[in-house]
Amino acid sequence: MTYTVKQLSDLAGVSARTLHFYDQIGLLKPSCHGENGYRYYGEEALLRLQQIMFFKELDFSLAEIREIVDRPGFDVLRALGAHRRLLEERASRLKRLIHTVDKTILHLKGELDMSENEYYEGFSEQKQKEYSQEARQRYGEAVVQESENRWNHLTPEQKAARQAEGDAITRAIVAHMAEGPAGPEVQRLISRMHESMNFFYDCTYDLFQGLGHMYNEDPRFKSMYEKKYHPDLPGFLEQAITYYCEHRPAGAR
Repeated sequence: MTYTVKQLSDLAGVSARTLHFYDQIGLLKPSCHGENGYRYYGEEALLRLQQIMFFKELDFSLAEIREIVDRPGFDVLRALGAHRRLLEERASRLKRLIHTVDKTILHLKGELDMSENEYYEGFSEQKQKEYSQEARQRYGEAVVQESENRWNHLTPEQKAARQAEGDAITRAIVAHMAEGPAGPEVQRLISRMHESMNFFYDCTYDLFQGLGHMYNEDPRFKSMYEKKYHPDLPGFLEQAITYYCEHRPAGAR
């Protein structure tokens, strides 16, 4: 049995735009094309999409996923075993966090005594360090400091102009979403976005691609883009920036 893009989109809960983009970047190719030009996906493609979704759930980037699933000798059964172990670990940690939330609610309602140490049950030491030094861990001390210095030296008018430019670029991207992430006008706007980042620090292609993932994976950025601009924008930005970075000029870093 084969599935059209629409059928697979409904079955897997991913957008048709995402499936088209995966095809475009070689991550998930259709099993065949019909005489009508439609893409059709068979069982092998369905299993590959499942692997892609598992790896995304575990915070792998699209580039990392493609490298893994395209390796010679990639073993689906072994990968599923690894996914299960990692998901069980995550489920166990989330269960502890839910327990902490429940206890904190009861404590704040005056129904349970709770020590300060119990506030942080379920948070690993590594996670706490990540939260406390998030920006510097993401970008590095030098990058963050350089960005802060450049921003602090701008006048209020210059700051407002920079913010307005970023907003205009984002709204223009939304207006051209129908082109798809690889559309020429979308890519021109993504290039402008990259240039605006370079005003504040040396935003390499790898760093810019990391920002693209963050826009779709960090709940704060994802929520902001969904509410302020468009519900599909976080995923679209990730795809467009990934395409832009993976088609960088030869030798560009």
